[in-house]
Amino acid sequence: MTPYTLLMNNASSDKRQDLLALTASALATTAVAGLGSAASVRAREDYAKLRQPPWAPPGWVFGPVWTALYTMMTVAAWLVWREEPREGARPALRAYAVQLGLNAIWSPLFFGLGKRGAAFVDIVLLWGAIVATVRLFARRSPLAAALLVPYLAWATFATALNWSAWRLNK
Repeated sequence: MTPYTLLMNNASSDKRQDLLALTASALATTAVAGLGSAASVRAREDYAKLRQPPWAPPGWVFGPVWTALYTMMTVAAWLVWREEPREGARPALRAYAVQLGLNAIWSPLFFGLGKRGAAFVDIVLLWGAIVATVRLFARRSPLAAALLVPYLAWATFATALNWSAWRLNK
């Protein structure tokens, strides 16, 4: 079921408010994606020059993976927001905002500034924030929590990759 179908099938909620919330969720996630992308303009060259563990994926994998993850994150946040009572969504959405902020600063740290150690600290904090977000989302919408599980899995993998790149390129 698409977000649009979910929106149109929800007769009890204000469709206009739901559409605005979905748009806000998409804009917030797109802003984070844009910041990461801007910080990673040179990333392909830099990533290719880094000594990597043998299990590191090729650089072209990151774009499609992040596109899918950001899409699922957008829908997850929207699903949490639209559960009644809406005021109850605040703690979950605050946790979501924190993890988005930590996500936003990782690429500038790792690629833009070349601060792989600081990026590792950030990604460990990000991982914890994603875990907290999944738990809080699960209380409001099991589907929303499930949509974040691939993000958590990718963040786990990325944490190991960040650690390895930092250690191998000191």
